[in-house]
Amino acid sequence: MIRLRTSIVGGPLAFQMRRAAAARANECGLQVLTLPNLAARLASGFRSPVPSEQLDRAIQQALAAGGFREIEKVRHLPGMTRAVSRALRKVWDADVSLRSTGPKNARLSDLALIEDRVRRELPLATALPIDLRDEALSKMRHAARMIGPLTVDRLSWIAPLWRPLIDALAKEVSVEWIASPHAETAWFAGRIVRPPEVDRPAPAAVSCADPHHEVIESLRWARLLIASGIARPDQIAIVSAGTTPWDDHFRALAPDAGFGLAFPHGIPALSTRDGQRCAALADVLQHGLNQQRLRRLVSLCLGERGAFESLPANWLASLPRGATLSRPEEWRRAISAAAANDASLEGGLGALPIVDILARGISAAAEAAPLVLHGRALQLWQSALRSAPPEAIELSLRSSRIESDHDAADSVVWCSARELATAPRPHVRLLGLTDRHWPRRQGNDSIVPDHVLSSAILDLDPVAEADRRHFRIVVEAATGGAVLSRGRRSAQGSRVGRSPLPEGRPEEQLSRARVPEHAWNEADRIMARPQDAAQLDRVRSADACWRDWHLERFTPHDGKFDAEHPVVVRSIERVQSATSLRRMLRDPLGFVWRYALGWNAPRDREQPLTIAPDEFGKLVHELLRRAVDALEPNPGYARASDAEIETALADASSVVRDAWPLLGQTPPALLWRNTVDFAASLALAGLLRKEIADAGTRSWTEVPFGQPNTVATERQLPWDPTIPVAIPGTTVTLGGSIDRLDLNSSGTAVRVWDYKTGEAPRNAGRIVIEGGSELQRALYGLACRQLLDGEPTVVARLLYLRGDTLAVRLSDLDAAVEQIAAFVNVAVSMMRKGVVTSGRLSFDRSNELRLAMPASPGYERRKLAASNEINAAISRYWSTP
Repeated sequence: MIRLRTSIVGGPLAFQMRRAAAARANECGLQVLTLPNLAARLASGFRSPVPSEQLDRAIQQALAAGGFREIEKVRHLPGMTRAVSRALRKVWDADVSLRSTGPKNARLSDLALIEDRVRRELPLATALPIDLRDEALSKMRHAARMIGPLTVDRLSWIAPLWRPLIDALAKEVSVEWIASPHAETAWFAGRIVRPPEVDRPAPAAVSCADPHHEVIESLRWARLLIASGIARPDQIAIVSAGTTPWDDHFRALAPDAGFGLAFPHGIPALSTRDGQRCAALADVLQHGLNQQRLRRLVSLCLGERGAFESLPANWLASLPRGATLSRPEEWRRAISAAAANDASLEGGLGALPIVDILARGISAAAEAAPLVLHGRALQLWQSALRSAPPEAIELSLRSSRIESDHDAADSVVWCSARELATAPRPHVRLLGLTDRHWPRRQGNDSIVPDHVLSSAILDLDPVAEADRRHFRIVVEAATGGAVLSRGRRSAQGSRVGRSPLPEGRPEEQLSRARVPEHAWNEADRIMARPQDAAQLDRVRSADACWRDWHLERFTPHDGKFDAEHPVVVRSIERVQSATSLRRMLRDPLGFVWRYALGWNAPRDREQPLTIAPDEFGKLVHELLRRAVDALEPNPGYARASDAEIETALADASSVVRDAWPLLGQTPPALLWRNTVDFAASLALAGLLRKEIADAGTRSWTEVPFGQPNTVATERQLPWDPTIPVAIPGTTVTLGGSIDRLDLNSSGTAVRVWDYKTGEAPRNAGRIVIEGGSELQRALYGLACRQLLDGEPTVVARLLYLRGDTLAVRLSDLDAAVEQIAAFVNVAVSMMRKGVVTSGRLSFDRSNELRLAMPASPGYERRKLAASNEINAAISRYWSTP
């Protein structure tokens, strides 16, 4: 006959370890229970302790009912549900009856009201801890048959709530407590069993750089114990007083360590794919709808049987990647435009109802989740909503946890010291032994502070005392050895002091760059063995680059390559724009990066508050183009009145205001309207500056030239836009578009304009090519000479739109073109020879490719002499006006 026995454990780790030990020892008839489960077992076979999720939901409903004396004004605040739940559990653990507090204490009266409402909201099968305890006490006569001999297994402290139950059980069955000498057992009248004393090595103390370094060192330590055969994984534990500062580091690094790491307290939900699905949905609802956030949500939720599954596979790929799409109507227009070009994308319109719901923001949290989430992700989202208001969904998700991937019974464990104290292991590494973290500081409860109910009554086991007790228990049980670890700096970089718990034990300072006794992953092994790392091509290349950067001479890592390199030659032979030519002349190395290697600076994918200066210039040019095109040929820009120009510009602004968010990133709606209005004011200044005497003059804006043969145009142009334009005396051909071109009725005179949206410099009248930075005006004039019939008189001007408009004429077009040709030949010769170094633009703040330059400020100084020697021929052009 199997004899029933019961073992009481203190947490998830102890529960798993005791069940595993019982299975290995073939212990039949053993019940492994926690104290709440013990009370539920005695109370009734169909009763169970209230789960945290049910308790939080019931508290939410109780708070929503209102009618409180003190907390009425704060009952809707984020975090209130969690704070009340924490306060109630403290009150129950202290065995304080809220019903007997009376109406004098308003705060406790409010808590009593919440407790009564929660009790009514709970299902019949669940009960509050205090009710379970009372029911269990009333059915103590069944203890012998339902519980049998009872062992309290290594609990170091039992809350006053459960002490009457233990005392009552001791009168009915045999009760013994396996307890450390540091356990709080003074109230217990039964038999206490002390673990046998054994010899143990003195703990070692080390200091690491920061929490991340502590995690790396702990993984090295654990792997060394396993690889050397000193310990099995189930004999090793890594602990701290609180796990939060290290959880994400362990979650990210442990998979590379080659052994299982169990999280008995649960894995941070946001470190899993399901948690990231919830985070993506929260990002859309809380921070606003845009294309980047929706793309992330769709990519994470595909294959999860959500609403996105019914849409065409390429519906998102057909949308302009750079468009912000922050409003439902923008999504509607973008998807409709894509469907008009490809009939197979008509199904993409099915995304519009989802977009409409997401655009409503966090108020649609409950409605949006079932559309896009499924399974565990949906459960996680709903659980987070039950624990806090929708506005605090991000905080709820951040604190949510899911079950660990590994079983603690056959894995190294990472847990809190409170959990390990109930299931000690012989090899322990304790993290975070700083004056801030171990022991932790005690604070007032936010709902039941000291002036409401003394902490001497409410908190009989203060967190600081508990941390000290758990430290002693864990260290004394570490028969194989303990390592006491701390970080010299916090995760934020501030200095931290030592914890008083190691009691002045001398510590070893571990350097982040030290050679470890045992590597925890392949990268760590390579870093520890320079001779092995030197065999890797990537490491050899990086090492050679680093060494070359510190040499004063010119090296291949500074811009030296083979002469007549085919990639560089192709980049020179391509049709150049004014932008690429400016890069070639002022930053030859950047030209090779951009146009030979195809490098581009990363773009901020979040919705910006402003647009970049170059994008603002494009916006002004687009307004000018649309306005002039609307006026030509009838009534004609030259003949149009100021009112007609303003009307055309207003119409252009309206079109651009709606169209641009579908093509690229734009600021939020209000800022975007202001940006367009400001751009329109600059465009109007340029349009009103006509300077046209011939009423028959025809005007064009954004006039293309040197375009590919495949380019088609729907408007009448002064020339064939596919005809190439060559810089005389060079091999370089040009393409682009002229900001504005005015051609008189006889075709004998032409004026070209280069619009500038910045402030006019002081020496604007002296500018010719400005060291290669002002090329458009001269290149536009060159294009007119080569493409227009006859030999018209060409006038090229700069027009500064900001402030008082200023028009600056190029005095000698021929001389400017000759100067550009000589400049270009020098730059092309350098690149064809395979010797290109940093130029005048390389280290300028406006250069977006500056990110690719070495970050060390000494690099430019070290290479200055070599750069000056290489740039001797081209540098004289950089100082030209």
